[in-house]
Amino acid sequence: MYSSMNQSMNGDMSQFITDLQNAIDGEYSAIQCYEKMAKQASNKKEMEQILEIREDELKHYEQFSQIFTALTGHQYTPELLETCPDNYRIALLKAFESEQKSTDFYLDLSDKAPQAYMRRIFRRAAADEQQHAVWFLSYLTIR
Repeated sequence: MYSSMNQSMNGDMSQFITDLQNAIDGEYSAIQCYEKMAKQASNKKEMEQILEIREDELKHYEQFSQIFTALTGHQYTPELLETCPDNYRIALLKAFESEQKSTDFYLDLSDKAPQAYMRRIFRRAAADEQQHAVWFLSYLTIR
């Protein structure tokens, strides 16, 4: 019984690490895209808000990378998941959808995280992502 429980825990940790890599890749991709989007923003206030969102994503990226290193003993090299659309409106829509998906994904990761401080980081990231989604939605609808 102990052996099968141990294998399950190892499998759970393996899945958590894979999900964590996906989270790091997602944050890395968002950082790149939001820099591009900020340059295309309609006005200075919008540009500054997108850059502030980018800073949150950079913080998440760094926190998730630290968790990865703490769990695995080595650093993860992120991959760009997708390119940022050239059309600003399409980029806003993609960003909104991505932030919404990330909210749920980070809440799930919070439930699976092996340590309390990690759970707090993922819950805070989920709250940030939800707030980002609202900003992007506002840019899509208030024109």
